[in-house]
Amino acid sequence: METRHEFIATCPGGLEGLLAAELEALGADDVARRQGGVGFAGPLEVAYRACLWSRVGNRVLLPLARYAAADAEALYAGAREVPWPEVVVPEATVAVTFGGVRPAVAHTHYGSLRVKDALVDCFREATGRRPDVDVEQPGVRVHAYQVGEAVTLSLDLSGESLHRRGYRRPGVAAPLKENLAAAMLLRGGWPAIARDGGALVDPFCGSGTLVIEGALMAGDVAPGLLRSYWGFRGWRGHDEACWQGLVAEARQRREHGLQHLPAIAGYDRDAQAVRAAIRAVADAGLTGSVHVERRELADAAPPGSRSAAGLVASNPPYGERLDSDPSLVPLYARFGEILRQRFPGWQAVVLNGAGAELGLRPDKSWTVRNGPILCRLERFVIAAGGDEAGAAAAEPLTNRIRKNRRRLRSWLKRSGVSCYRVYDADIPEYALAADVYDTVEEGPWLHVQEYAPPRSVDPRDAARRLRQAMAALPEANGVSPEHMALKVRAPQKGLAQYRRQGHEGRFHTVEEYGARLRVNFTDYLDTGLFLDHRPVRQWIRDNIAGGSFLNLFAYTGAATVHAALGGSRETTSVDLSATYLDWARSNLEANGLADDAAHERVRADCTEWLRKAAGERARQYDLILLDPPSFSNSKRMQGTLDVQRDHADLIRLAVQLLADGGVLVFSTNLRRFRLEESALEDLRVSDCTDWSIPPDFRRNRRIHHCWFIRR
Repeated sequence: METRHEFIATCPGGLEGLLAAELEALGADDVARRQGGVGFAGPLEVAYRACLWSRVGNRVLLPLARYAAADAEALYAGAREVPWPEVVVPEATVAVTFGGVRPAVAHTHYGSLRVKDALVDCFREATGRRPDVDVEQPGVRVHAYQVGEAVTLSLDLSGESLHRRGYRRPGVAAPLKENLAAAMLLRGGWPAIARDGGALVDPFCGSGTLVIEGALMAGDVAPGLLRSYWGFRGWRGHDEACWQGLVAEARQRREHGLQHLPAIAGYDRDAQAVRAAIRAVADAGLTGSVHVERRELADAAPPGSRSAAGLVASNPPYGERLDSDPSLVPLYARFGEILRQRFPGWQAVVLNGAGAELGLRPDKSWTVRNGPILCRLERFVIAAGGDEAGAAAAEPLTNRIRKNRRRLRSWLKRSGVSCYRVYDADIPEYALAADVYDTVEEGPWLHVQEYAPPRSVDPRDAARRLRQAMAALPEANGVSPEHMALKVRAPQKGLAQYRRQGHEGRFHTVEEYGARLRVNFTDYLDTGLFLDHRPVRQWIRDNIAGGSFLNLFAYTGAATVHAALGGSRETTSVDLSATYLDWARSNLEANGLADDAAHERVRADCTEWLRKAAGERARQYDLILLDPPSFSNSKRMQGTLDVQRDHADLIRLAVQLLADGGVLVFSTNLRRFRLEESALEDLRVSDCTDWSIPPDFRRNRRIHHCWFIRR
């Protein structure tokens, strides 16, 4: 009669039910769920089967001793009672891990050292020798776990986490562990779908984990079959004959199972990820069974012409969280629309780490952790014919954008403008502004700003319309969904409009009338280039030749670049922000101008700098651009700046720096601004607002105000 043992299998939190079902199917007895794992019993063969066949487990442990330890010395004493020479084979290396829940021995590293010391001392006393320590791949790994004062010492039969299947090359990071990928597929019902001939598709396959796990599952391939390292190799109780019999059986099942695989395909837009996935597929022995290719999300579709419905399983990108990366909203919305349009009648299971909405209602969801990130694992049943409803909902928005593009087409071609506004809340239900930026590096990007809805609008309706818009905008503008960034636009105070929104640090280059300018779509509320001021920048370039230029509240220095390219003999750019002055330097560099000492950048409070410069009158300028923020209360400036309150003083100070015949261009984006003409009666003031608003902003003629001012 075979010896019966008690075992513990561990797993990621939330997967205990799946692990229990696995163990029962493998013949385990007394299966009992516990937090982070499952207890079970049976002969050694059952534990070996769990090591070889568990798809969701982390480790299989054989308890050796249980005792109470109130401190580190008691921990040592209890471990010293274990007859370690009867557990560990001669010459085997050892390692100890220690963890727990509110353990009496709080320092885990010290706890592992005390258990290791007990093991070594026991060996030395019994044999006169001590085993070597190998923390990477020891012959025997001891797992010490303490809950309060209760200690369990176990032999780790798996040796290392079971999610390490053996097909992932060393040094290749994967965003999804293999056992979590397997859990996703099980939650999505993949085994039954595969038996019925349904296909598996991952539109964000990355390094291929989901499609490989799907093939192993559908092909009846033991997930541990490729592993060469096991923790029971250095254990005296190991039964090699039993183990080899199980391995031989698994190989036969693999050979038969891979002959009946359904279609399995992984897509990703990242060529490097696709190359890594193809290598992993080959290392898993699945070349020819799993198809991986570089493909945009917009082109995702069921593989081949099979009529059987299947499963879409995916772990879309999410970086940090949606609240720190709102650009994920369009990607998830587009993903949901693709599911409706291309996969009607299918099922889908999505690991949603961003907390973004796909525009589909999950029929079930679970909370799981992917590393440190708490995620929603969502399962969907995609209704047949759902694409018409989704497309029809956003049809008015799509039609308006196409109408706007037709209206602007001849102007864009004639002017050479490559960055422009294509939509600006034309339809009240879709309160968005959408700007196209044709980048040098990646082609067109879409920068979308959602205007905060009024309180009278149901937030659920606003969210639904936003999803519809984000799904429709890419196709309507010929832009990849991955090249879309979303911001929420609301009234800003102080320098809030300039504050950092993200930390990607990813810049692109665009061209404007021959100038190369750097823009950022993700890190700030604005991109670094105000498109509505394009005519003013062009006028500056055309009228500055040989003159000097002063750019006050210079922001990223786009106007300075145009002045320099227009032949200005010298420029001065003044701004309080070091970040934006560095950006201005980058813009100058992009045009071969940064090393020119004639282009000075000054970090200062513009108001204070103006007062000082006007008092000294040491320099005068032929052309001055004064474009202050509506309001600022930066800690680095004295007092506050209110453009409505302070504009007359700013203008009068700036005019004192004008050379004879010089021009001051004053501009503001404050919608309700009123120029205090009575305070400027001795100046020649020309309202150029209508001229300064370009065709793509004509729908909103209050986007900004502009005056030309001379002495």
